[in-house]
Amino acid sequence: MRNMRKAAMQRGVVAVLDVGSSKIACLVLRFDGAGRKAMPGDGVGSLAGQAGFRVIGAATTRSRGVRFGEVESMPETERAIRTALQAAQKMAKVRVDHVIACFAGAGPRSYGLTGRVDIEGQLVSDQDVSRVLAACDMPDYGEGREVLHAQPVNFALDNRSGLSDPRGQIGSSLATDLHMLTVDAAAVQNLAHCVKRCDLELAGIASSAYVTGISCLVEDEQELGAACIDMGGGATSLSIFMKKHMIYADTVRMGGDHVTSDISMALQIPMANAERLKTFYGGVVATGMDDRERIEIGGETGDYEKDRRTVTRAELIGIMRPRVEEVLEEVRYCLDAAGFEHLPNQQIVLTGGASQIPGLDGLASRILGQQVRLGRPLRVHGLPQAATGPGFASAVGMCLFAAHPQDEWWDFDLPLDRYPARSLKRAVRWFKDNW
Repeated sequence: MRNMRKAAMQRGVVAVLDVGSSKIACLVLRFDGAGRKAMPGDGVGSLAGQAGFRVIGAATTRSRGVRFGEVESMPETERAIRTALQAAQKMAKVRVDHVIACFAGAGPRSYGLTGRVDIEGQLVSDQDVSRVLAACDMPDYGEGREVLHAQPVNFALDNRSGLSDPRGQIGSSLATDLHMLTVDAAAVQNLAHCVKRCDLELAGIASSAYVTGISCLVEDEQELGAACIDMGGGATSLSIFMKKHMIYADTVRMGGDHVTSDISMALQIPMANAERLKTFYGGVVATGMDDRERIEIGGETGDYEKDRRTVTRAELIGIMRPRVEEVLEEVRYCLDAAGFEHLPNQQIVLTGGASQIPGLDGLASRILGQQVRLGRPLRVHGLPQAATGPGFASAVGMCLFAAHPQDEWWDFDLPLDRYPARSLKRAVRWFKDNW
């Protein structure tokens, strides 16, 4: 996958795919100065050249075959991805072979790992950093799960902690704290297989919770401690950032589609009509005027009396509010489990398509007990105005992730003594067979 990303960077064009439960968004990026060699001062690893990019194509389509952020029907999802990608390619006037994808579901679990080694020389080198990362004790995260992200969030040199990059400093003992995120392997493999069926090469994969955090949290919030809640259609992703690194991620398998489903069942109308009512007239806080404001439900059944029914806005809010409260209660349970109340700054940022329900920020601050603001993604070059809303937070975050991949910053060669003997034997056998 890393080689695919290298090839995409050299070619200068890569597509970003946000596979969601309600929509599939595709952005085509063109990198400036693609293929140039990273200068020594550019970043940390070989691929950490701070690549500038511009969005040259964007398209969305209604999601099909995706439920709770995971692929449920392969042919339907494949068709939706092809539709979005073709529209984005048409706008960009360029063919794209490599894609970087993100998804929201797959039951993420966070682990905090620690490792400590003695430094061989006086100065901390790449090799020392590689050794300390390899020294972290891997937990038994179970069968059928894969590591999606593994990032050092802190380095300590002797008695000095809080270092972001210890290389070149003098010390005798180096320790690190590593955050590792594991997800359900089947969900990742299904998405990878679906992308392959679309005649595309998967050049990277990321958790929606992580990329939404890097696109919606401002620098101070990432530094001091903040939670980003991405309320999507089928799943609500949660990520907590501290010292500019993600330290926790989780997903609640509920979102805006569940609110639409409640309206559909309560008023006995199609999902499309329920979505329209939610978007135009929905809310979570009723006022005195809402009892008198009547909304025409509409319908195409042919029965005049049934199609001319009306409902008050207060009744609509009464249907929506319990489900929104349930989602926020689940989010609060996740925050409590992560120990969010112990962070110095407890800012909460709401984003995602479902966060646009009027009055949601006030309700969220009451249920979550913290200051809440509505977040919009950062502006990136060339992004169309239609793609700047909260619903595109994860797609914009994927652009930033594609340009500055944190996971690859610290990806040095593993020390030889840590390589498993089996892989060396396999390499020797391959060399004999092929040469």
